[in-house]
Order: sequence, then structure tokens, then C-alpha cells
Amino acid sequence: MQQQVADDKVRLDKWLWAARFFKTRSLAKDAIDGGKVHYNGARTKPGKAVETGARLRIRQGWDEKEVVVIALAEKRKGAKEAVLLYQETEKSIVDREAHAWQRKQMQMASLPPARRPTKKQRRDIIKFKDQE
Repeated sequence: MQQQVADDKVRLDKWLWAARFFKTRSLAKDAIDGGKVHYNGARTKPGKAVETGARLRIRQGWDEKEVVVIALAEKRKGAKEAVLLYQETEKSIVDREAHAWQRKQMQMASLPPARRPTKKQRRDIIKFKDQE
């Protein structure tokens, strides 16, 4: 398994692509330029050399992941091998699950009623609106 790159430096956009956070390198570059990827707590450029042990905060849609770089890779491989390049922090996992649960609760609360109101219910609604 040749995931470890010894002397070569790996660009941040290339590593994000190889670790399968983004589908293309140009999407990774756009996310970095847009401030959605932070390297050790600061904004960075796509050409930044990635080091093992670095902390990355990656925002994708509603989710924000904080990962620690474990290994370097320049080439994109299978998903099972890409997962070995990083480790998500425990706090990040808990926060993502909490936010997902909140989003689900908000979605459930905003669902329309299961059926239309009956004629009597419509009259009651009209009376209620006229009282104001």
C-alpha cells in the first residue's frame, strides 16, 4: 500500500481530492478559495503543502468536519483506501450528528398537515381569523 509519500509534497487541493472529500480538484480548489477549508485553524491556498498531523476543517453543505491528516496521497484510490488518509475528531462526529438531528426535527415540524381541513374546520378557521 503506497499511500505514504515520503519526499514529495502534496498540494492541499490534490490531497482533498485523493481523500475523496471533493469529486474533482477544481471543486476542491474552489472550496479552499471560498474559505470552506481551514488548515490548522487558518484560511489557506490550494497550493499549501499538506503535512501529517495537520488539522483540517472542511465545510460541505450543512456539514462541517474536522479531520486530522494521517497519511499523504497524490492519487485518488478507492473509498476504503481514502478513509485511511485521515481521521475525523470525536467532537466533529458528535457535532455533525447533533446538527443532523436538529435539521431533521426542523423538517418534521414544518411538514404540511396530512389532509385538508373539513368543512367544519374551515368554518372554525374563518371565525378565528374574523375575530382578530
